[in-house]
Parts: sequence; C-alpha cells; structure tokens
Amino acid sequence: MSETVETPSMPRIGELAPDWEAVTTHGKKKLSDYKGKWVIMFSHPADFTPVCTTEFVAFSEIYDELEKRNVQLIGLSIDSVHSHIAWTRWIKEKMGTEIKFPIIADLDMKVANLFGMIHPKQSATAAVRAVFFIDPNRVMRAVVYYPLNMGRNMQEILRVVDGLQTADEHKVAMPANWKPGDKVIVPPPSTADAAEKRLQEGYECVDWFLCKKKL
Repeated sequence: MSETVETPSMPRIGELAPDWEAVTTHGKKKLSDYKGKWVIMFSHPADFTPVCTTEFVAFSEIYDELEKRNVQLIGLSIDSVHSHIAWTRWIKEKMGTEIKFPIIADLDMKVANLFGMIHPKQSATAAVRAVFFIDPNRVMRAVVYYPLNMGRNMQEILRVVDGLQTADEHKVAMPANWKPGDKVIVPPPSTADAAEKRLQEGYECVDWFLCKKKL
C-alpha cells in the first residue's frame, strides 16, 4: 500500500489571499490592514538560525526600495513574539541592521497552515522559505518556495515586484531574464486579422505572436 501524503493547502495565484489576524513585533495586525499596498509576506524556519539571519539582513537592505514601490514587507516564523524581539535586537547589536518590518509570531501555526507554509517532508514544526506577492486588492500574484537550506535572492524579489507592477501599468508581459529598462512583450493578437496586422505595427517582432517594445 502506498503512503498517503497530505498536500498542504495554499492560496493560488489569482485568488484572494486569506485574511489573518496575528500578534507581530509591531502589535496585533491583519492582512487587510494593508489594503491599497502591495504586500510581500515571507516565512522563515526559525529565529537565531544562520541562513535566516543572513536573509533578515538582506531583506532589510532592500526595505527602502520596497517602500518606494508601495510594498509592505511582513515576516513570519513559528516562534514567539519575545523570540522575534530578542533576535531582531541581536541582529541590530551584532550585525548593525535594524529590522523595520513586522514579524508574525505564529506559535499555533495558524497563518502558516492557512498559506501552506508547512511542508511535512521538510519539517512538521518549521515553515519553509515561502514568499507571497499580494497586490493592493489582496489578490495573490506570485508564490515562490525555497527549501530550508537555501537563502533567497533579494534582487529576484525586487525583479518580481517590478515585473508585476510594470505588467499592471502597461498591460504587457515580461520575457525571461527581464529587468527594468529591458524591452517587454506585447500581448499576442487574438484574431487572424490582428495577427496579419501585427508585423506592420512597428514592434520588434520575431513573428506575429512574439513582439517586443521599449516602454
């Protein structure tokens, strides 16, 4: 008989992110408190661990850039608020970095389970490194998971934010390895007549379905 593996639930891209209310290092907060802002909510396995410490320093280094993009950063782990406070104070003292964003204390794993952050084959008591990109209407726009032993790349997190915001503003798509300033993809035509006209519309085209432009 094969082993049954329970798949953690998770909000899917395009769905409304589930609201939560939780104790954080900035007091009691709800996801809905941030309506009108983009939210990056990320989980880490545990306080006072080496990879997580490097990540919190790195997240702090892009904090101002996220603020410029109207993004609220929110951390989470299955630790107490006192542990979070002690750890962030340690990071400030030993690493010279102030943690300005709230960290959810999720001892009962309520938020972690709501967002599918617990992957039992990795750990039953620690969240994996999940990143949720939530837009100002509380819609889930992107989800990225990393294993416990892999720290995240902050430039990729900024790139995803820039790509999502650019796509919304200009109604375009991003090619592989896109970064701000690169050409973007024009949505392909949806009728035969439009496909016929596409190559004469002044875009940089490989063919009718793959055309780019400068913004």
